[in-house]
Amino acid sequence: MGIISLIVLAIGLSMDAFAVAICKGLGMEKVTFKKMMIVGAWFGIFQAIMPFLGYLLGKNFQSLIEKYDHWIAFTLLVLLGINMIKESFSKEETNANGSLSFKSMLVLAIATSIDALAAGITFGVLETNIYVAISLISVITFIISSIGVKIGNVFGLKYKSKAEIAGGIILILLGIKILLEHMFSIILF
Repeated sequence: MGIISLIVLAIGLSMDAFAVAICKGLGMEKVTFKKMMIVGAWFGIFQAIMPFLGYLLGKNFQSLIEKYDHWIAFTLLVLLGINMIKESFSKEETNANGSLSFKSMLVLAIATSIDALAAGITFGVLETNIYVAISLISVITFIISSIGVKIGNVFGLKYKSKAEIAGGIILILLGIKILLEHMFSIILF
């Protein structure tokens, strides 16, 4: 997977964290730089840990699945994208809780990085440089989440569903790209 694909993937994976960061900002009376950095750090760190764990799983089972690795990557990314888009239309009430407690942030960081675990499996089977991948995903998620806190505090929930739709579309397109590259032996980006 090339650097541009990794950056696009990182942006797509960070959209769940961005949406939750918006909700965190919405629940905060006053947003400070420190609070933005705390939220960004939680999400950025977990967006590095989870794909690494997925990568290890993918590498351990590579010999069993290398014949179908492109289909697995395609399926995982498309399903993640569809789920993200579906969640954007959910009528479920969003809890605007500005708490930065350990328990609250741990649960949110794990929940928003589950899709990164699945993406990490694709890194293992696609021979992606995991250190470059997790660095990009972590830094991009950190930045986007930090900014999301401020956006949430200023604008509210206006951009939450749009971010989830955009992230879902990006993941679906990356899945299609991987499948096309494998089937037709072309490099798209």
